[in-house]
Amino acid sequence: MRGVPRAAEPADASARARGSSFNAAMRILPRPRREAMFEIYSFCRAVDDIADEAGPRHARRQALAKWRRDISALYCCTDPPARLRGLAMAIHAFGLRREDFYAVIDGMEMDVETGMIAPDLATLDLYCDRVAGAVGRLSARAFGMPQREGQGLAHHLGRALQFTNILRDLDEDAALGRLYLPREDLRAASIIEAAPREVLANPALGLACAPVIARAKEHFGEAEQIMGRCPRASVRAPRIMADVYRAILAGLERRGFAAPRQKIRTPRHRVVLALLRYGLL
Repeated sequence: MRGVPRAAEPADASARARGSSFNAAMRILPRPRREAMFEIYSFCRAVDDIADEAGPRHARRQALAKWRRDISALYCCTDPPARLRGLAMAIHAFGLRREDFYAVIDGMEMDVETGMIAPDLATLDLYCDRVAGAVGRLSARAFGMPQREGQGLAHHLGRALQFTNILRDLDEDAALGRLYLPREDLRAASIIEAAPREVLANPALGLACAPVIARAKEHFGEAEQIMGRCPRASVRAPRIMADVYRAILAGLERRGFAAPRQKIRTPRHRVVLALLRYGLL
């Protein structure tokens, strides 16, 4: 068992961001926007790490509550602590909304409080809005997107990426006692088991995943239309992310969901192609 969760240092998460595939999409941005995105990512990784810790639930609640206080302080204090100075600069430079940071923390609290085992569609949509849509709303401001299009892209691309993550990380989530596949889709596939590992062993798992794939594709399509209406420079980074995640979704669909499931990883050639298409040319 890992130790008691702590309020992770943003610098730790920022270092991981720069070593991840996330970096590929972000490094094409002008420096101020790129640094703001790394700060947003660092915050998200820090609170996500807390939610995923195996320590006592009350300790994780306290760690998330501390982050909520930290975010609140950034909007009312003129001298933020050194560890949050970069995030404070991003907030003021790009008008990042406090409510979106709170929403991300709310989503992490859903993981801590409920365990997220086969939520109904309405609960899953609320969760996706908090952990993906809110991140998208923060990111759209850092990208410099028009407000209306930024809100729409956050909704659609956020859900497309989150549904893809849910399908990709089925086994990892089950190891944490979680299952994000919607209850309605499981029932439609005649899967009545409750325990995540039992659900993943069911031969009908692919039938329950098919509607999630369809929803992800629909959201990718909507996101593509929105990005087509935006100034090219403001959507270069999200286009790269969409291209890469579409490739992951296609890989999951080809592989299927029968056990044992080989891990689908970010296809490096798609990252390179996306960078060439949207970043370097």
